[in-house]
Amino acid sequence: QVQLVESGGDSVQAGGSLRLSCEASGLNFSTYCMTWNRQASGNEREGVAAIETDGTAWYDDSVKGRFTVSRDNGKNALYLQMNELKPEDTAMYYCAADAGACGGGTEYYGQGTRVTVSS
Repeated sequence: QVQLVESGGDSVQAGGSLRLSCEASGLNFSTYCMTWNRQASGNEREGVAAIETDGTAWYDDSVKGRFTVSRDNGKNALYLQMNELKPEDTAMYYCAADAGACGGGTEYYGQGTRVTVSS
């Protein structure tokens, strides 16, 4: 049974930082592209960052330069370091696993962790 469990969400003021974590189990973690996605109230889910199996990272323009995605294949863990947070970053954040290369189709989503940024 595949499980992706996010943690680290919190309420912070604008300009603050948070580090999200995602612990994976039940899958061959090192072979999956891992992604961070978010969904704000009333909006569709959107991709925030992705990291390939070789560590190559991709970011949405809205977070480029502020967020950093990383992975630890030995710990089956995915991270998202979020700096210079803005109120528009407020959302539920989900980690997900894409089969093979990024963009190959999401196979698994976690339950999410909430981030709230106040001005």
